[in-house]
Amino acid sequence: MKIRSITYFCNPKFPLDEKVLREAGNFLARAKSAYEADGCEVQTVRVATTSFAQILGEKQIDQTPKYAEQLINALKEIGVNYAALGPALPQIPRSYEIIPEAISVSKDVFFGGVMADSQTMYMKQIKACAEVIVKSAPLEANGFANLQFAALANVGAGAPFFPAAYHDASQPAFAVATEAADLAVNAFEGQKTMEEGRRTLVADIEKHGQALARIAKDELAQIRFLGADFSLAPFPDDAHSLGNAVEQMGAAKIGLHGSLAAAALLAEAIERANFPRVGFSGFMQPILEDSILAKRAAEGTLTVKDALLYSAVCGTGLDTIPLAGDVRADELAPLLLDVCALALRLNKPLTARLMPVPGKKVGDATNFDFAFFANSKVMALDSEPLKNSLADDAPVSLRARGGADIF
Repeated sequence: MKIRSITYFCNPKFPLDEKVLREAGNFLARAKSAYEADGCEVQTVRVATTSFAQILGEKQIDQTPKYAEQLINALKEIGVNYAALGPALPQIPRSYEIIPEAISVSKDVFFGGVMADSQTMYMKQIKACAEVIVKSAPLEANGFANLQFAALANVGAGAPFFPAAYHDASQPAFAVATEAADLAVNAFEGQKTMEEGRRTLVADIEKHGQALARIAKDELAQIRFLGADFSLAPFPDDAHSLGNAVEQMGAAKIGLHGSLAAAALLAEAIERANFPRVGFSGFMQPILEDSILAKRAAEGTLTVKDALLYSAVCGTGLDTIPLAGDVRADELAPLLLDVCALALRLNKPLTARLMPVPGKKVGDATNFDFAFFANSKVMALDSEPLKNSLADDAPVSLRARGGADIF
C-alpha cells in the first residue's frame, strides 16, 4: 500500500491569500515527512479548495483561468504540484462554460462539475458537464485534458481523490487517499475460501487505516483529519490491479458474470474495516489506470455498462473511460444521467471521468504516454440523445430508496 495523496483542504480566497498557501505548504511538508518516517511511501501532496465558483462569484467567474494559473504557480513554489479548484455549481451556469479554458492553463489543475446533489438531478448541468467533456477533448493529444475534469453526483466535500476533491468549511482540514489495490490482490491470491480472503483484506485495511489515523492524531493534530479514502486505487501493473483481485477471487475475467459479486465483496470489506473513512471508500475502477481492466476493456469483455453496474454495489463511478473522439455531448448526457440516478437512489457518491480520444473510433488502440496509464482500446458507448420528458431541462428530485416492502 502507498499513499496516493495527502490532500489539504482550504479556501485560498480571492485575491490569493499568501498566508493560506504558506500554511498549506508547511503542513503538507510536515505530513509527508511524518508518514514517510512511519514507512509509507507518499506519491503526491495536493491542495483542494473551496469551489472556484464560490471563491470568485458570478461577477468574477471569467477570472477562473487566470486564478487557476496564479494558484498553481504559487503552489509549485512551495512544493505542491497539484490543485483541485472544486466543482462548477448549478447556481452559476457560467462556471461550467469556463472550465475548458481553465483546464488549458495547466495540466496540474483539476475541476469538477456538479450534476446532482443528494436530492436533485440538475438536467441542465448534466448537459453542461457533457459539453465540458466534449470541448476539453481536443485541448491535448489523446484527449488527455479530460483527466482533469470529473462530473459529480452526490459527492460531498472532503474526498481526497482528484478531480472530485473540494472544501466546504471555514477551517482547513486534510485527508489521505491510498493506492491499495495490491492489498486485495495479495489477500485473495491462493486463498481457498472467500472468507479467508475477506478476513485477510479487512485486517490489512484496518491495520493501515488505523496507522494513518494514529499519525494524524499524534503528529498532525493541529489540522483536522477527515479520514482516509481506502478505495483500493490501482497502478497499471498486475500486482496493483483491482481487476486482478477480482480474477484472483474466481471470476475468469472481470466483466463476466461473477464480477459483480466480487466487486460487492471487495467494497464491503472496506466497510467492515475499522478506521476513520472519508470520500468514496469503494470499488475504484479506472479503466486506463488498471492493467487488467484496460486489457479486458480492449478485449470487449468489460464494457461501459459493466462499469456502471459495478457502481451499484459501491463502486466509485466511471473513471478514465476511453471513448470515440467524435462522441457528442447529447450522447454523453444519457450516461451521465444514469450515473446521477444511481448516486441518488443508492445515496452514494459517484463520478464520471470520460475521455473522448480525438481521431479515434470504437475499437482503435489508445496510445497514451503516461506512467499512470495502461493502454487499451476505445470503448463502445450504447447511447443516443434523450427525448421526451427525459430531455427536459427542469431539475428532477429523486429520493434514496427507503427500503419499503414490495408487493
